Amino acid sequence: MSYPLGLLQWTEGSTGAELRDAVRRLEALGYHELWLPEIAGREPFATCGWLLAQTTRLKVSTGIANVYAHDADSAAQAANTLAEFSDGRFSLGLGVSHPVLVEPRGHTWVKPVPKMRAYLERLRVAPIEAPRATRPAPVIVAGHGPGLLKVAAAQADGAFLFLQPTAAVREARAALGPNKELHVVVRCALAADPVEARALARRACAFYVSLPPYHEAWARHGFDASDWQQGASDRLIDALCAWGDAATIQRRLDEFHAAGASHVVLYPCNADEAYSPDSALSRGWDWPLLEALAPRR
Repeated sequence: MSYPLGLLQWTEGSTGAELRDAVRRLEALGYHELWLPEIAGREPFATCGWLLAQTTRLKVSTGIANVYAHDADSAAQAANTLAEFSDGRFSLGLGVSHPVLVEPRGHTWVKPVPKMRAYLERLRVAPIEAPRATRPAPVIVAGHGPGLLKVAAAQADGAFLFLQPTAAVREARAALGPNKELHVVVRCALAADPVEARALARRACAFYVSLPPYHEAWARHGFDASDWQQGASDRLIDALCAWGDAATIQRRLDEFHAAGASHVVLYPCNADEAYSPDSALSRGWDWPLLEALAPRR
């Protein structure tokens, strides 16, 4: 494998001790980076700190910290702290989230581009009265629209692309230029039967398939309402996900890398997970998938 392989994983289904053991196992398998999402479970920066302290090589990063939940000063200070303590094993992944997740917290939704642009401007000048990290945390902006990709190209170290087809990866690479990081998240289902695999991926993606910003992004690449109105169509699932046996999934991940991803991030579809269309959360670790695709297998 010629590119770093990471994992997007919720931690809410594991105790602290179980989580410690899981990240050490992940590190032993040779994975490059663990990305921790944020909605309403564990606080991401504290969790990153705990897991960085339990490992020696694995990067552990926010994937993605909600800019409404953390002001730019606190994010800058947390990123410097974690990068300094871990000798550069932390990346600051940032995103504008969605109104359905932001407004219940009491925040007023602002259009993504001006919100992120202003946030990054403040992040750059935030006061940090502490030792500076020798290897500063890269700032990675989540976004699949052309506006946020332009912001990432101009003001960040890279972008985080989530649930998008390879055409969107090529578009993002063109927007970012050749040298920025491009982390591409791919939902993966270790299931060889097409009907079983697509059904699992459809359950796992149900929450995201309901969100209008994804509809807009997919529509730019030839999809339409028929692909998401009654749950994800087969062609949408096949464009966004990698499914099959390990070799088939690996070939599919290679396609995302060839399209422009500098880093590929697994997002497992857990066969025994009770997915809900009302929640993005998944609690299990798909060790069969992680073992099968491990860089050190």
